[in-house]
Amino acid sequence: MTKTNTLLPEVKRDVLKNVLKTLENKFYKPELLGATWQDAVSTHRGSIEDAPTTDAFESEVSNLLQTLKTSHLGFFHGDARRASSRAALSATYLLTDTGTHGQRWVFQDVHEGGAAATARIKPGDILLAVDGRDIAPPEHPVFPMGKTSELVVVGSDSAKRTVSVTVARPKGKKLQYVEPTLVIAKTPALNIGYLKVAMFPGMVGVDIANAMSAAIRDLGAIKGLIVDLRGNTGGGAGSLRLMSLLTDGKIPVGFAADKKWAEKDLSGLKGSFPRFDSIPEKSQFLWLLALRFLPTLITKSPVVLETEGLGAKPYHGRVVLLVNRHTASAAEMVTIFAKENHLATIVGEPTAGRLLSATSAKVGHGFRLALPTGAYYTWNGTALEGSPIEPDYLEEFAWEERRDGVDAQLAKAIELLNV
Repeated sequence: MTKTNTLLPEVKRDVLKNVLKTLENKFYKPELLGATWQDAVSTHRGSIEDAPTTDAFESEVSNLLQTLKTSHLGFFHGDARRASSRAALSATYLLTDTGTHGQRWVFQDVHEGGAAATARIKPGDILLAVDGRDIAPPEHPVFPMGKTSELVVVGSDSAKRTVSVTVARPKGKKLQYVEPTLVIAKTPALNIGYLKVAMFPGMVGVDIANAMSAAIRDLGAIKGLIVDLRGNTGGGAGSLRLMSLLTDGKIPVGFAADKKWAEKDLSGLKGSFPRFDSIPEKSQFLWLLALRFLPTLITKSPVVLETEGLGAKPYHGRVVLLVNRHTASAAEMVTIFAKENHLATIVGEPTAGRLLSATSAKVGHGFRLALPTGAYYTWNGTALEGSPIEPDYLEEFAWEERRDGVDAQLAKAIELLNV
């Protein structure tokens, strides 16, 4: 199916019916599906059923889903061959007034090793065009996967340049992104370590957990640590290792509850929930983990994350977390855990406020619906969805300085640790 193919009316009606049924059965917050939602469905139904192409149908259904005003919602066809810069380029951007070029997307986070970094795109570069098309807000740039795109950008010298970016490479039936360097460790100042984590791939995250532990060991006897989670859009349970590296003991972190459990008063129940408190050292031990949590699959009980008790580290009590508007999901779990337990000072911008557990479901005719199925709660009872985490020290992204190599947020972190 191509993006310009027409869809039969009965196909569109059937898919929409399945979307609505799936939301009714699995959506994490049933109260959002009340009268206002039903009115939205009635209002949007005509434009959805009249959509002339697959692409237009996707867009109209997505417009309906946006009325729920929650993260982790998406609608797409299974043969989609396009991706956002965040996913395909390992880069993020923000909308800003650039003066000469007007309102534009400016690159904010460019993860080392990713497609954008490989093309020598830098934070602060202005995006002007993709594959010959002028791109300006509110239109978000998307990139054909498995191909090379031509981007026109403006760097610190104010000159336009064209760069070639390979956004994804096919591998069998799957499309693999150019993965960034996941963990970077260095010493930006005397006795201060720096740990950059780009994302937490994998459901359990054995590899990323081992990589973070190895990086901390390699930093040696540092007396202060900067953890950079800027542009980290989350992932899986590997984030537990980072939280465990911030404290010596075993501390309950939080849990996700689906709509069935969210309707209950969990304050008196959370102590009885099973606990995930150790990431296996090797992937071949994952079957033991699956066996341990088999009863949970039956009861669908929430599982409490608890730090692993890795022992004291010389930098404990002197940690700064760098975050920004693109810090989301599992990276926000780390941030709020550190904040609530007074384990780190938070520097940067308010986080994304996108912290839900999610899944995707087939809704017929090759279409899939991504939807949130559970809300995340910290051990203290904080629910973060829609509520960005405020930094202790607000240090906004200054794109003109950043393009000249000045990282004011990192400089602030070093200053705090040198006091």
